[in-house]
Amino acid sequence: MCELCNQMTSHAPLARRHVLKFAAAAAAATGLAIAPQAQAATAKAPPKPENVLSPDAALKRLMAGNARYVEGVSRRHDFKHEREILSSGQNPFAAVLSCADSRIVPEFCFDVARGDVFVCRVAGNFASDDIVASFEYAVSVLNTPLIMVLGHDACGAVDATVKSVKDGTTLPGHLPALVDAIRPAVQAVQGEAGDILANAIRRNVTLTVDRLKAMAPILKAAADNNRISVVGGVYKLKTGKVELVG
Repeated sequence: MCELCNQMTSHAPLARRHVLKFAAAAAAATGLAIAPQAQAATAKAPPKPENVLSPDAALKRLMAGNARYVEGVSRRHDFKHEREILSSGQNPFAAVLSCADSRIVPEFCFDVARGDVFVCRVAGNFASDDIVASFEYAVSVLNTPLIMVLGHDACGAVDATVKSVKDGTTLPGHLPALVDAIRPAVQAVQGEAGDILANAIRRNVTLTVDRLKAMAPILKAAADNNRISVVGGVYKLKTGKVELVG
């Protein structure tokens, strides 16, 4: 047998185990029965036991971290002593969908350590299919109890969409993909009192929260069964405070 074939054969059982683990977790999220022996085979102690929380407790911990960040009393996180335990796995207590804006860093603004938050980032913090799939993995395999959609004020992606919708212009390159994703939020706040950009930013967050809650079969089943909470927030650039919206 050639060396390549030998490598493929030796790695096949490992690959199958990962596939079976994800399939079993996804089935559990949708309410399908799994044999007790299969559950026992994949069960193991979580790397960070303190991250095993209810959805409400997870949100409380996230917001407490933001309060420390706002006050300038963030904890010192010693990453060295966590490396070994996290090399065997992860169990983040929250997942965050954040804008890719360089001024918003979820790990900083929620004052968390490695292995605490599962972060997906894209300009305009909208839930593409890839991000939905990532959160399905977080919920089904990592048992993450909380998803936060985190927008921020003065968002350039939302502002560009507002101007594109208003002027009827098409942006260059692949930017229209961002506009198409954010457009429903901008259209939804047309005619509302107040600043259209601020209104669109908040509506973009709430629409994304609603989308994630409705994504069957995995996220919808978990939300309907109160296994997870999906919440929205807006990060304030001047203060660092995350204001919950919904």
